[in-house]
Amino acid sequence: MALRQSASETLRPATPIPATLGDLPFLPAGTTLPPLPYLLVVLVAGGGVAVALRRRRPSVTAPHVLALTPWIALGSALHVLYVVETLPGLLAPFGGSPTVYLTVATLAGATWLVAEAVGGDAGRVPSLLAAAGTLVLAPVVAVAVAGGISGSGAYWSAVAAIASIPVAALVRRALGRVEPGVAVTGGVGALAVFGHALDGFSTAIGVAQLGFGERSPLSRIILELDWVPAVPVLGEGWLFLLVKLAVASAVVYLFVPYVREEPAEGLLLLGFVAAVGLGPAVHNLLLFTVTA
Repeated sequence: MALRQSASETLRPATPIPATLGDLPFLPAGTTLPPLPYLLVVLVAGGGVAVALRRRRPSVTAPHVLALTPWIALGSALHVLYVVETLPGLLAPFGGSPTVYLTVATLAGATWLVAEAVGGDAGRVPSLLAAAGTLVLAPVVAVAVAGGISGSGAYWSAVAAIASIPVAALVRRALGRVEPGVAVTGGVGALAVFGHALDGFSTAIGVAQLGFGERSPLSRIILELDWVPAVPVLGEGWLFLLVKLAVASAVVYLFVPYVREEPAEGLLLLGFVAAVGLGPAVHNLLLFTVTA
């Protein structure tokens, strides 16, 4: 889950000023709605792209869904720029949460339509989609780190990323032994497990080692349970990591018949599940790197 610095939990508002919703029950702290003109632009543009995609009905395979990974990271990186107040004032409302994710989804969808139109061979579309996302992501990350890198933040980000790889691989392999049918989810299922493993590790490490606070009320309840013993590196956050891995594994397991019977819809929805873990995880890692 996305974290915030405990020492600076109240950010100076961007201009124009968004409407804060984070005080409502069950919503993460920092949840905002942009001013009405921005909200209308996002909703109209997003709705238009959604209608166009529905009419064109592009091919949806595992490579197509995996090609959206840079776009997921883009949403996270743009939100980091919003948090550190690096986005220009007129663009800042597009970087708030959850507006930034709808904004990036609209851009990704529009790019998908263009790739379908110019790609010719359907096999080229995932490559074009991934390449476009990477080209947009790179300068955003460059801007984020241009203001300076925190040594401790970068170190613990690397620890979280490296630790997530073997743990996610082991969980995915164990899941495959329990239900061989999960092979039908392919790389998308693996990405879902990895994304939530990375979210679990980064959240636990951010709280235990870097003094960040959890933004999501439900996640905060797990992280603040008094009876949970602390362990090295992860502190009490190891329980949060286990919950994330268990939930991600259960979802992938339950999606097996759906993906088998309706592969396009199943893979897209499973890709959304992956994004729910990977997006906050990338946000955590980049935020640690530039602010811890």
